[in-house]
Amino acid sequence: MTDDGGSRPPNQSRTPTPFQIPAPPPHFVGRDRELADLARWVTSEPRGPRTIVLSGPAGVGKTALALQWVATLRETYVDGLLFADLGRGSLGPVTPSDTLEGFLLALGVEGKRIPVDYGQREALYRSVTADLRLVVLLDNAQSATQVRPLLLAGEHSVVVVTSRFRLSGLALDGAQWLDVNPLDVAQSLAVLRRMAGDKRVDAESDSAHELAVLCGGLPLALTIVGARLATRPKRRLANEAANLRVENRRLAEMALAGAASIEAVFDVSYLDLSEDAALAYRSCAWHPGPDFGIGVAAAMLGWGERRAESALDALLEANFLVEIDDRRFTYHDLLRVHARQHAEEAERSDLRQITLRRAIEWYLDQVMSAELAIHPHRPRVSDRFVTATDDRFDSEQNALLWLESHRVHLTSAVEIAANGAWHELVWQLCEALWGFFLHTRHYRDWIRLHQLGITAAQHDAARRAEARMRSQLGFAYAKLRRYDEAIAENTLALRLSEQEGDIQGMATATSQLGRAAREVGELSEALRYYDQARQLQQEIGQWRGVALCRRRIGQILSKLGRHDEARHELIAAGATMRDLGDTTQHARTLSALAEAHIRAGKPELARPCLHEALSLMRDFGSPYYQAEILAQIGDLARQQGDTESAMDSYRVAAELYAAVGDPNADVMRAHLTALIDE
Repeated sequence: MTDDGGSRPPNQSRTPTPFQIPAPPPHFVGRDRELADLARWVTSEPRGPRTIVLSGPAGVGKTALALQWVATLRETYVDGLLFADLGRGSLGPVTPSDTLEGFLLALGVEGKRIPVDYGQREALYRSVTADLRLVVLLDNAQSATQVRPLLLAGEHSVVVVTSRFRLSGLALDGAQWLDVNPLDVAQSLAVLRRMAGDKRVDAESDSAHELAVLCGGLPLALTIVGARLATRPKRRLANEAANLRVENRRLAEMALAGAASIEAVFDVSYLDLSEDAALAYRSCAWHPGPDFGIGVAAAMLGWGERRAESALDALLEANFLVEIDDRRFTYHDLLRVHARQHAEEAERSDLRQITLRRAIEWYLDQVMSAELAIHPHRPRVSDRFVTATDDRFDSEQNALLWLESHRVHLTSAVEIAANGAWHELVWQLCEALWGFFLHTRHYRDWIRLHQLGITAAQHDAARRAEARMRSQLGFAYAKLRRYDEAIAENTLALRLSEQEGDIQGMATATSQLGRAAREVGELSEALRYYDQARQLQQEIGQWRGVALCRRRIGQILSKLGRHDEARHELIAAGATMRDLGDTTQHARTLSALAEAHIRAGKPELARPCLHEALSLMRDFGSPYYQAEILAQIGDLARQQGDTESAMDSYRVAAELYAAVGDPNADVMRAHLTALIDE
């Protein structure tokens, strides 16, 4: 026995305690959280052998982190630190048998006493190490099968495994996982500072920040760039960033003579992929938006979901993808570049376009289904709605939640379709996004995408679609109080609809012109427009459209002091919306009726209408319409002298309006200021 309680194998009295661990890299920075997690696992776990897997993509710094941490364990694990690179062998990955032989020799076992039989060799390894305090670092492991024979049975030892694979099979052996993620921008800048010097980084701080971002937080990429800057002291960081900015040259630029390149490191893993996994890796890199699910991946590949999921699981296991949520995946930035580079080499450009178009059409079908859930009775221009199914979403709320969670992907899909001259997809997506924009009021996206939609409809010679795009755009302009633009768009929409004999389009544009007239105070003109729109809707039997016009007519009549007529129109409109199951418009009609009651001097009738409307909108999940009703509740409370309730309502309304970028947020804040000053 040794003084510290460990035991030595026979004939090793003159064998030095093994310390095979290479030195940590000199440019190691950060990783405080990961180092703390590793230390906590070792000190807090119950007695017994511990296995920790550091998993992550190539170049992310798994080995550097392991070396940095293991070097701190020397005084605790006094019987030695063993190291083996399991991926480096002349004939491929190192075999467990060869590694066992090396470890036994390092621990003092004479070569002649090491069994030739693999099973006996493994048993001897466990016997020799049973009572020792050891750390074994297995670097670049290729599989759980390669690692398992090297695990220790003794309760005083730790095995640390690094791998570009997940090695999920080691869960059966009680392993714990630490995902090694890319460095953040601050840590990336620290690497560049350490290698290129503070003075250069400070002198070109914007370019240094861009370099950190372009390297994607991968320590290997950062050290390659940093080494080039260190050896070329006259090189400007701005020029280095310019070279990396071009996507199809970025990986080639991340290379240094005498050192591994990023591209070569990625290629080692890529060449191990199955045919399906490699195709999925290349294809999904073109997905519009930063992350994707199995459904759109299957569509892009032209496969069933089960086959797609199997390929994505293989990519996840190989750390080519990161699972950011249940069955949702993303690429590391440089791996996406690598995947696209291989796609350009492996496939014809027309096949890549087919893959991308499949993704956009998949999103179009999803958006149409969501729009049908939100507005089942709205007339459509696109014939594709006829074949769209409304059973993907079980409620309007879930449809809106899905649209919000995929907002980035949907805006990207429209932009990519526009760049690809897929004109019909552009305007069809914009038409289908109406309900989403109506409830969320993402005005910047709304306007930008509909401008693309107008251009696309013109290229597609789709006059009815162009009219619909202009009316939807004009609605946004009116809500932003850009009334001249709203009138211009809807005037053009009306003219196009008249040329096409599209009565629905004429009704929509006429109603929007009424809205603009109402907002600028031309109430008689607004009433005339709304009545014309009502007649057009009635002519084609669009009873929801008739009810919308009656609500707007009722609001105008109330402002004109024609209270009985106003209540008649509003009650009729509300009944139609309730019968149609249109929650949003039922609630909006209730709020309009409440406003009419207040104008008629009957505020006691307004309060129940407003609270029912607010309850409906909260259940629906529409922030804009909740804000609209809360503003009315605040106004009523203020009129009745209930300052506290008024302020509460205005405050929440201001937050909801601000969240969707609506200018009414400023109005609510002004009300709050006025109440405070009173």
